[in-house]
Amino acid sequence: MIRVEQVTLLGALGRVLAQPLHSPVDLPPFDNSAMDGYAVSTEVTQDVRGSRFRRIGVSAAGHPFSGNVGPGECVRIFTGAATPEGAQRVLLQEDCEDDGETVVVTGTPDPRSNIRARGNDLTAGSLLDPAGVRVDAFRVGRYAASGISHLAVYERPTVGVFSTGDELAPIGTPPEALPPGSIYESNRHALMALMAGLPVIVEDLGGLPDDPQAIRAALEDAAGRCDVIITSGGVSVGDHDHVKAVVESLGSLDFWRLNLKPGKPLAFGRLKQALFFGLPGNPVSTIITWLLIARPAVLAMCGAKVVPPLRLQARLASEVHHSRGRTEFQRGRYGATPQSGELMVEICGDQASNRLSSFDGANCLVEVPADADDLPVGSSVQILPLHAL
Repeated sequence: MIRVEQVTLLGALGRVLAQPLHSPVDLPPFDNSAMDGYAVSTEVTQDVRGSRFRRIGVSAAGHPFSGNVGPGECVRIFTGAATPEGAQRVLLQEDCEDDGETVVVTGTPDPRSNIRARGNDLTAGSLLDPAGVRVDAFRVGRYAASGISHLAVYERPTVGVFSTGDELAPIGTPPEALPPGSIYESNRHALMALMAGLPVIVEDLGGLPDDPQAIRAALEDAAGRCDVIITSGGVSVGDHDHVKAVVESLGSLDFWRLNLKPGKPLAFGRLKQALFFGLPGNPVSTIITWLLIARPAVLAMCGAKVVPPLRLQARLASEVHHSRGRTEFQRGRYGATPQSGELMVEICGDQASNRLSSFDGANCLVEVPADADDLPVGSSVQILPLHAL
């Protein structure tokens, strides 16, 4: 059960609505002018070319005209200002000449009222958003326009992130000080960066050595205070891959290994009340499985409604090498052709799962079906834009 809390409107940015939200007011709250001009009582269908109106007052935003406008009269009005009683249309100032007392229609007014009716955007009581929606900047504007200052949102789950492996050295270590056979740790940092903007509390739990007892102690401690635990590495079949066995002994493992490339050795289970995701250790595999598997699950834990990823149809501008057996997601760069607007996608170099540089310039994942062989240039494929993942 996800807990609920009240937060300020700006504090709700990125969070998930816990309750349906309704507008307490009509928007706009009164009839108002869509243009600068003159409010008159004549009907929209009436031809007013050459007509003369006596100017009887001014209506400005925040300073409405308090009287009525009758036949042969007009009120100078500005955009957003309340229209006076009796007004049926606003004549644009470009179509009129004004000497301060009399307004003469010198142009050809358009056949529109140029009046925004009360409630034409929202009526009081109408649904702004259902529960499960993530609050973005556009929604903040809508809620503010309705006068809403506080929202009920789901509390943020705590996500603890580990890296695993004796070969990992902290970033910042001088290259000459790296122990033999060591590499810089990148997966944990990439995962925490990918979580930026999500409605979660991220805990950097550091690195785990290739030692079953140390892994057991660290996971037991994390399970007592995290809602989600994510590791990278240690879930394959090597002699030094201990994470999977420790999770099985401490909790439960619901599945292990996917028919996916990159990302086959992925584990999912539970440690006490915490969900556990054991992501593969190769950097690209870590990122792909986070985007496609772990991220939607974490969002669901935040109370968000999870929708399938956006898929677009594109044609290959470069060939794809693929062996049947696993669905593969290659890194690609797509764009529209200037002539036809058709989407074309090219593969971003060598697709080995250790090559983070395959994301350089990439803006999508190219989905290659498990039953596909090599795909030539011009083949139709589905792509998943990275901005939508």
